[in-house]
Amino acid sequence: MSAMQGDDAIVIEPERPANATVIWLHGLGADAGDFVPVADQISFPSGLSVRFILPNAPVRPITINGGARMRGWYDLQGIGPQYPEDEQGIRQSQKTIEYLIEKERNHGITPDHIVLAGFSQGGAVILQTGLRFAQPLAGILALSTYLPLRESLAQEFKVQQQDTPILFMHGSHDPVVPYDFAEMCVSSLKQSRLNVELKQYPMDHTVCLQQIEDINQFLIEVLSNPREV
Repeated sequence: MSAMQGDDAIVIEPERPANATVIWLHGLGADAGDFVPVADQISFPSGLSVRFILPNAPVRPITINGGARMRGWYDLQGIGPQYPEDEQGIRQSQKTIEYLIEKERNHGITPDHIVLAGFSQGGAVILQTGLRFAQPLAGILALSTYLPLRESLAQEFKVQQQDTPILFMHGSHDPVVPYDFAEMCVSSLKQSRLNVELKQYPMDHTVCLQQIEDINQFLIEVLSNPREV
């Protein structure tokens, strides 16, 4: 695989022409390079040729960090159901991911061969985008994150995602996004009969080796067996 920087994203191209794509969003204060080492550890069978797209969030002031400017997908006052959300920023980032999906369609990769993945704040954006996207996706991978704009989801959810595999992965002692908040989000999705699973790991707000192995297996499963659309 080879990595290229362009359009404010890192694109990791497979050796053969891509037939599937993973769009992977970093967390608050990180950048597009944050998950390149993880992507480099993912291996696929010979029939799968997967492009990784790792975009950069814009630099903006972040309230929870005293207004310091850093890469963030939206402003953040706090994490938990009691805090107000930056709806405008969340929806703007949603449009950015929708644009990336459309670019992949123009390259011949249909949405049912695209996985949206994200860590922490990036994971919130991929949930916001994926659950509201009008064509079935291959899968949604939500790492150490939560469900944003929960009150509007019932009206905006697209039935095309009813069977989309959604995998939440969370540390049991995460001090940034509490595990019980992730559980609450997963429970609300299960009540809507979505195809969602929560995997717990003995870690904090990070990624562990076992999780990377599970990510690899998830990506192989959902990209090797695209759903009929």
